[in-house]
Amino acid sequence: MNSTRIPGNPIRSEVDFDAQGKHAGYLRLPHSVHRSAYGWLPIPVASIRNGNGPVVLVMAGNHGDEYEGQILVSELIRQIDAADVSGQLILLPMANAPAAEAGLRTSPLDDGNLNRAFPGDPSGSPTQVIAHYIEHELLARADFLLDLHSGGSSLLYHGNNMLAIDPRDEDERRQLTQALQAFGLPNAFLHAENPVHAASAARRQGALSITAEIGGGGSVNPPLLIEARQGLLHFLAHIGVLRGPLVPDAPPAATRFLRVAGARHYVYAYDSGIYEPLVELGQRVSAGQPAARIHFPDTPLKEPVTCHFASDGEVVCKRVPALVKRGDCLFHLADEDRSFT
Repeated sequence: MNSTRIPGNPIRSEVDFDAQGKHAGYLRLPHSVHRSAYGWLPIPVASIRNGNGPVVLVMAGNHGDEYEGQILVSELIRQIDAADVSGQLILLPMANAPAAEAGLRTSPLDDGNLNRAFPGDPSGSPTQVIAHYIEHELLARADFLLDLHSGGSSLLYHGNNMLAIDPRDEDERRQLTQALQAFGLPNAFLHAENPVHAASAARRQGALSITAEIGGGGSVNPPLLIEARQGLLHFLAHIGVLRGPLVPDAPPAATRFLRVAGARHYVYAYDSGIYEPLVELGQRVSAGQPAARIHFPDTPLKEPVTCHFASDGEVVCKRVPALVKRGDCLFHLADEDRSFT
């Protein structure tokens, strides 16, 4: 078995990322526990490399309860042949494998949220070690990161969406605009940088990052999956890393550009109870408009509390479970970004 290891990080890869051809195996993270004294955690990985060209890391399972991306990356591993690649695809279908195996947003081993763990720590908890390896080994090789998310089990997005960090200059703005239009999901949200996200890890390593938000609600919506697959394959062809019969003729949609304007675009519960949404996904709302009521069946005479929107905007995401606690996010808004028109 050929294996590679980044200095200082205990993860060892069964896949040689410098080798030509198509290879699949596991990233081995040593994990000594009562059940298995000399054991390791298996993190599935594949490399499809052929000659010169862009290097793309396509990652899913960053959050373990987000299933759409795990399906899409698994399909890429099975369906793409090395002969159809110019450059390299590095494919992680279950980036935080312990979380994905458990169907949880965070790892059951350390409660680690991988998308809040970058740049990671090679001497830290399992999630921190995985984050360090992704940033300093995989993203250090990459020109592009495609990080495939969804709303998971607690949130539902309105259709298919993309997220990207605000560009730093006009040249980056042009490159990002072209990349998002080539992926071609209906909506693209621009947002401020958060240094603990994978997108920021990609930026630190010189890679352009697109995050997809594909549906959610703890399920898989077939039409959304088909649309996201088309966008993903079209993007890979657009940057020159993929050719052949899988490439679609066009992106799935003309992309709208929107902005997430910080705290005013979110609605949170300030009481624990059962939440009743008062608006629908895709609806246009105004500042001060009622967003939801929270009911208290354990206190029969207590009137429900009404939550309100703090800003105008479009409802792009909502909470799924009706049972809420103080601090839970109920709605997420976005608004048109005219700087991209």
